Amino acid sequence: MFHLFKRSYSPRPIFSVLGTDMHCHLVPKVDDGSKCYEESIECLNTLKAVGYDKVIITPHFQTPRFENDEDDIRRRYEDLKQQAANAGVEIEFAGIGGEYRIDSGFQKRVDNPRFLQIGGKYVLVEFSLHQQMMGCDEMIFDLQMKGYEIILAHPERYPYLNINGSRMEQLKNQGVFFQINVLSLGGFYGEEAKKRAYQMLEREWVEFMGTDTHNTMYAQALVDLSNDRKVEKILNKYEFLNKTL
Repeated sequence: MFHLFKRSYSPRPIFSVLGTDMHCHLVPKVDDGSKCYEESIECLNTLKAVGYDKVIITPHFQTPRFENDEDDIRRRYEDLKQQAANAGVEIEFAGIGGEYRIDSGFQKRVDNPRFLQIGGKYVLVEFSLHQQMMGCDEMIFDLQMKGYEIILAHPERYPYLNINGSRMEQLKNQGVFFQINVLSLGGFYGEEAKKRAYQMLEREWVEFMGTDTHNTMYAQALVDLSNDRKVEKILNKYEFLNKTL
């Protein structure tokens, strides 16, 4: 059994203003997220405890590391829903999406799209943490022309996307939505990512917030963050689109 609340902190429901967590990795054994149903259930209970009412789960699709199939992911998602119901989990399952890496295999998905969409219209994409793949803009544009709305996952974590450079502004002008990880606000990914996250918020470039929860370590970090008064003020200051999902 996993035990989350080992520290003196107790979870506070500060994320109720968001309502929906639209980015997490809690379908077991399909990516680098949860390893078993028990761990997923612990994390889901934590999401509820810190204020989330709904969850949209977004497994990785990445070539060649996570060669997931959408139909198989749907089946595994339904299995998780049943396990969670059996365990008395109270958070609402609001759908299955995907986090699609723009990599060497992405063009095939653009040519023959069968994306798992968030809220029935958004495709969540991510870049490499090291460098952006050539042709990214064209593939994003092609998807937009097919009627998809594009959300870029955690832009604050890409060190080559300088907040004062033209690249981020170019993506915003292209109509790309930004989703930052709430844990970035507490320095979970380092001080540079934290700095970029706050700068993007100040520029009002952030439409979505996600937890990106992978396992119980992330869940404990969420409990800790729920006691951060500065983060609580940020969540209440800006308007996010999570509640529209």
